[in-house]
Amino acid sequence: MKPYKDSDNDSNIEAYEYGDNWITIRFKDDSEYDYSDEVVSHYVLNQMKLLADEGDGLNTFINKNKTRYKSKR
Repeated sequence: MKPYKDSDNDSNIEAYEYGDNWITIRFKDDSEYDYSDEVVSHYVLNQMKLLADEGDGLNTFINKNKTRYKSKR
């Protein structure tokens, strides 16, 4: 997984990885959430990838949009 930059140092996200139609996010409590185009739109998935790469705003985006996840570990 790639470390999440968290440029503002205010996020619960620790790391992420993604492919064409999915993204997995690991939070600081070691939980991992899988999101895919099976449960979210391509727009939402692409926004999540963009924010992950930017290192800012991903946690807020997930919470604000009540983004559904495919699975949790």
